[in-house]
Amino acid sequence: MPKIRCLYVGCVYLEKGYCSAPLINMDPDEGCLTFTQLDNPFEVEDDWEEELEGFEEWEEDDFDDDWLDDDDEF
Repeated sequence: MPKIRCLYVGCVYLEKGYCSAPLINMDPDEGCLTFTQLDNPFEVEDDWEEELEGFEEWEEDDFDDDWLDDDDEF
């Protein structure tokens, strides 16, 4: 099954940027006819926390800024 990249925000079929609808209806003038609005489109799932699993937490003291010189300009 091909993956279809979706740019709609707040669709019930949107999963990690791709459409998960079993059947998609497209219209050249109207766009995606399968689009179904979420109840609350601003409610975002916290699946990004799963992606960070396994990474250790970075603390400010762990940063070594000795390589920076005061004379360097950015």
